[in-house]
Amino acid sequence: MTLKAERSFRGLLWGLALFGALLDQSTKYGVFKWLHDSPAETRVLNVQGDVQQGEHVVVPGAFKLLAQFDLGKEQGTGVSATLRTLFLNASPKVNQGALFGLGGDYASLANAIFAGVSIVAALAIVYWSTRRTTARDWALCAALGLILAGTVGNLYDRIVFNGVRDFLYFHLIEWPVFNVADCCLVCGAFLLLAQAFLGRSARTETLTTSAASGTSAASDASHRPGSPALTAMIGTDCSDQ
Repeated sequence: MTLKAERSFRGLLWGLALFGALLDQSTKYGVFKWLHDSPAETRVLNVQGDVQQGEHVVVPGAFKLLAQFDLGKEQGTGVSATLRTLFLNASPKVNQGALFGLGGDYASLANAIFAGVSIVAALAIVYWSTRRTTARDWALCAALGLILAGTVGNLYDRIVFNGVRDFLYFHLIEWPVFNVADCCLVCGAFLLLAQAFLGRSARTETLTTSAASGTSAASDASHRPGSPALTAMIGTDCSDQ
């Protein structure tokens, strides 16, 4: 008898991770370049203190694209300096804290700590993805893929830019500026929580149904003609007589 191969969703995990990370980086490079170099009629570019700021209103009074740049020119050399100014003749101003700006007051120390946490998280997800139980669960693979995408996207920024480039701004509620990687992290975390709770409920329901079916089958078997249980019961009755 040939056993049916188990379905694996590892492709979903790695596909989402790759797509999310590429989407994050392409939007960062693209939006920052557009807000700095595009014609004035499509965006507003002004100077606030020692920072140059470009913005484009998407939803009036609620949401806009917002990017900040350091007035000083890039002083570094090598690969990192080239990547920092790729497609852009300016140095993006970055957030050195965590998700939605948390920990930004501690600058370089916060960036190094969160970079280390990101590396550990990415390695943990890679290991988690090798487990057979993970590969069989599409929701878990989707959640881990989104979290890995957000982790890798922001980790790239922390290594190359010494901080994270943010540009999405819901100013209607004064929400901290964020990016696509942050969206992947949040969506992945919520999906992971949903998978944990809904998956547990499904497993509990399956076990309950299996137990009930087993009890019903055992009861039915004990009352069928010719069953060992029924024969034993008849034998006992006859011997009592």
